[in-house]
Amino acid sequence: MEDINVRSVRYPVVVDQKFEKIALKLGRTKRQVFIQMVDYFYKSKKDPMDFNDELLKNTLLKNHQQYIGFIKTQENMLLVPMKIWMDKIGESQRQIIDFFNKEVLTHNVDVINNQYDLAGMMAEVARLMEAILQSQKSKETLKAQFMSILEAYIKAREAFTMMTAAREKEELITTTKKQVTLL
Repeated sequence: MEDINVRSVRYPVVVDQKFEKIALKLGRTKRQVFIQMVDYFYKSKKDPMDFNDELLKNTLLKNHQQYIGFIKTQENMLLVPMKIWMDKIGESQRQIIDFFNKEVLTHNVDVINNQYDLAGMMAEVARLMEAILQSQKSKETLKAQFMSILEAYIKAREAFTMMTAAREKEELITTTKKQVTLL
């Protein structure tokens, strides 16, 4: 088997100390860290001398601008129309509520007024029913009094004989008529 690790790199002791600290911190061997550093710089195309990392900044800025453009497009396509429609829906809901409140309040006032009118009518009906009941009682009383007058007339008439004067008969009729008219 052939050893693939044939290359060597020489560097100062100070750099080796820093390199060893990095390897210990990452928990890898110096060889692994070196291979990974080379792969990193190769893939990212970064310049190790560029501490500000302009390429990364430019890439991030470009991505950031793309995201902002996407968000603005979505905002114009979706969010703005949705907000307009939501405002319209909110306004129509307010109009419906206002109309509903106006109609319901008017209807409630009408219902209450009708209830008061019906209550007054029912009180009038109750008064009329009481008057009818009273007059019914009066009729019964009137009938009883009339029957009493009639019975008194019949008894007095039967008490008359053939010899009773016509004047007494007339007095009985007159007295009976007066009693009936007083009812």
